[in-house]
Amino acid sequence: MSEITIAVNHQSKPETRFVGTNKTPIIIYDDFATDTTALIGYACDDGDFVRRDNSYYPGIRAELPERYVIDVLQSIYQHICDVYDIPLHLQLEPQELYYSLITNAEADLSLVQRIPHFDTSRCYYFAVLHYLNEKPHGDTGLFRHIPTALEGINDDNVEGYLTAAQHFIDNNGEPEQGYISSSTEHYELYEKIEYKPNRLVIYPGHLLHSTLVCPQTDIDENPDTGRLTANIFIEFK
Repeated sequence: MSEITIAVNHQSKPETRFVGTNKTPIIIYDDFATDTTALIGYACDDGDFVRRDNSYYPGIRAELPERYVIDVLQSIYQHICDVYDIPLHLQLEPQELYYSLITNAEADLSLVQRIPHFDTSRCYYFAVLHYLNEKPHGDTGLFRHIPTALEGINDDNVEGYLTAAQHFIDNNGEPEQGYISSSTEHYELYEKIEYKPNRLVIYPGHLLHSTLVCPQTDIDENPDTGRLTANIFIEFK
């Protein structure tokens, strides 16, 4: 079953969307695969979903089939290099490769799970997100940190961002106990990437982002009905 593969829909043309005040490019493929049935079926029948101790992700994850990952990366590699102007001497290295399901109740969220996050401050790290299930689910939101006006966190501003974020919480209190799904006094939601089945999205890991969780549909440990996504994190080194 680790040889589960997909056929890429070559009629799917990537859209490059420039978001925020920084006009950061994100890439969107709709109807990315000709059929996702086997990929979803593998998650339902063979996925070993567990909570990862080294992750702040508010749910459970299982390993993706290796062949699927290879198929995806071979299909999108050149377009990533072109859009993000990846230096020729850098090599793509997969980092983390998971199915993901949101399972944490709002009452159980830690502080860092109640605010937007960034994956890394490194500049050539990308998230590849494949929405899978048919059921309507929460979008992905991109946020601006209001006190600093930062949309992306890099090695030069990370310390300033963390200090300013903590200062705001110290002075104003922690955010309410729940998933962030709209603008607040601390973070502005400036872009929504709509959840569509079989949509594949690529964005830099330094962007502040969060799933816009709908508790009624998204908090679900069943891979057949939950907000099932395939998450491929890559870095050019």
